[in-house]
Amino acid sequence: MVKRFYTIGMAGHIDHGKTTLTKALTNIDTDRLKEEKERAISIELGYAPLSLDDDSQVSIIDVPGHEKFIRQMIAGVAGIDLVLLVVAADEGVMPQTLEHLEILQLLGIHKGLIVVTKIDQMDEEMGELIEMDIHDKVKGTFFEGSELLFVDSLSHMGIPQLKDRIRKYLKDVPMRDASGAFRLPIDQVFTVHGQGTVVRGTVYEGMIQEGEILEVLPQGKKVRARQLQVHHEQQEMGRAGQRVAINLGGISKEEINRGDVLVSTQYYATTDIVDVVLDTVDSLDYPLKQRGSIKLHLGTAEVYGKIVFFDRNELMEDKGVLCQLRLNSPVVTKRGDRFILRRPTPVETIGGGEVIDPKGEKYKFGPATMEMLSRKREGTPGERMIDVLKKEKGLRKQELLKETALEEREGSAILTELMEANNVHVLKDWYLLKVVHDEMIGVLLGELKSYHDQHPLRQGKNKAELKQDLSTYGTSLAEAVIEQGVTDGVFVQGGQFISLPEFQPGYPSQWEKRMVQVEETIFAQKLQVDSYWEIVSEAGIPTTLQEELRHFLLRSGRVVELDEKLLMGKRVFDQAVRELYEKTEERFTLQDAKSVLGVTRKYLVPFMEILDSKGLTKRDGNERVWRKEPQ
Repeated sequence: MVKRFYTIGMAGHIDHGKTTLTKALTNIDTDRLKEEKERAISIELGYAPLSLDDDSQVSIIDVPGHEKFIRQMIAGVAGIDLVLLVVAADEGVMPQTLEHLEILQLLGIHKGLIVVTKIDQMDEEMGELIEMDIHDKVKGTFFEGSELLFVDSLSHMGIPQLKDRIRKYLKDVPMRDASGAFRLPIDQVFTVHGQGTVVRGTVYEGMIQEGEILEVLPQGKKVRARQLQVHHEQQEMGRAGQRVAINLGGISKEEINRGDVLVSTQYYATTDIVDVVLDTVDSLDYPLKQRGSIKLHLGTAEVYGKIVFFDRNELMEDKGVLCQLRLNSPVVTKRGDRFILRRPTPVETIGGGEVIDPKGEKYKFGPATMEMLSRKREGTPGERMIDVLKKEKGLRKQELLKETALEEREGSAILTELMEANNVHVLKDWYLLKVVHDEMIGVLLGELKSYHDQHPLRQGKNKAELKQDLSTYGTSLAEAVIEQGVTDGVFVQGGQFISLPEFQPGYPSQWEKRMVQVEETIFAQKLQVDSYWEIVSEAGIPTTLQEELRHFLLRSGRVVELDEKLLMGKRVFDQAVRELYEKTEERFTLQDAKSVLGVTRKYLVPFMEILDSKGLTKRDGNERVWRKEPQ
């Protein structure tokens, strides 16, 4: 049987019995701080395991109810699967009850139970009034129509029935995704004597194993998960939906903060500009001005910044507002994450919503930007992937999944569909739109044709230069396109040079006769050739082409280079080597060679040095020894 992991949140007004109810359900007191005991209120998040049955493991988060501790409440409910809205029978629905309810609604939480506590203090008539009041106050929320469960936490009246109801509710709640990339927003950091730094949080997605290398974002600090605990019990693995404490190696308590995020890959974006869709609360006390100050609550992070609108200059109550958050410090997020916005001063909840692009850019005010943001919000995953590839030209798979906020499994399936439809090309580990690939191939074909026309003597264009022709696409992607083009036969590679398949280096038509004349002169002069530079000058070859012609003659094997001035015809050279081999003994002197070839030292010395370099001969004092017969 597959183990199921869930987190339940307790929400409600201060002193309505959340902590006492948690203790009644779990037999654990979550008020662990001295000041919490003294003041009888919850300041920090409290956690306790709830035992229901064999196939589920449930953690209860007791979130603070006092208004000053609203940030802890937001951090607590951000990762929950089911919420218990707690209302005390002796007071009914109070201001913080409504604020908690509003935040739950804005965070996109859809499953909840209403629990009325302290029922020992109410009679039947009061019970009916409280029930009517609660139903009236939760109209229009996901609690509308919910049944109420009445309990007394001290006497345990109603507790078994509540446990049974929780069990039935959780059966219909889908488990969090354990197949995706691991993510744990940190809500507590502390040290344990002899162990070092420990962090705690709810695993949003994925799985973690003991010993795994993780990264703390946004710092980018590598750490090792030395030990895992779930409710004080050591475990080898933690997965989505579980409350996990992790002993981290490689980092001190001072280097990590509440709001940081532990991840296993580079899948998650670290960003300070986020495109969002925002729903405001039903009644704002003051309009929110363009570039007004905000405080973002995202996961367990709390970050200040400004809100930017593209279709208005101020905001009152509204739903589905497409806008942008520009933050003072980076956060870790992905598409689909829920958030809460509060006004720093005067303090009030503005609203909440959903991230539609974790890597926003600065856009212009106006309808074009609104249309673009609307496409981002409404686009299918495939359309989002195409939009990202249009902007980025080409991306490696993990970068593409990160930019589109798609999980590995879903993203891979969409990529396969797009490739089968011939919309996306894959080159090595690069993904790009087919139209972009075709565009790049077109640029390369045009550049090579132009290059061959301008430099017909050259073998082709240097690969490094060719990549620069595609610099707007990125040199790594350009290299992948070129290499695949060579594999597919679109281009030909010879060493570091790239050419078109049909291209053959040759003399340019306007200089062909004179270049042929140079070649004939070199061959006609046999072993005692004039300086190459004198020959090409006398033939009237332009200075700009003389060096290129020299390289062409050498590269094509028409000549052999004696030195930088002297070029000898290859056939002449080969015949001279054969003649020297046949007319000398195994060991011979420079004078012997001169007698056979009849040339001066000016030609003979470089000639013999070439034989040495080719391994045909070896110098031994004043003599040379034939090492092998020339071919």
